[in-house]
Amino acid sequence: MPQMAPISWLLLFFIFSSTLILFTVINYYYLTPTPPSSSKMLITQSPLTWKW
Repeated sequence: MPQMAPISWLLLFFIFSSTLILFTVINYYYLTPTPPSSSKMLITQSPLTWKW
């Protein structure tokens, strides 16, 4: 079984590392967040009845 030269291991490390970094950056910036809608949502609170 042939052995790989250290340069090849270094090249593989850089290729896989750059691929991982590129993949995470693309996934981070892929979806842009939508701004909240202009209509305000009213939050209604129902009164709590505590039965102790």
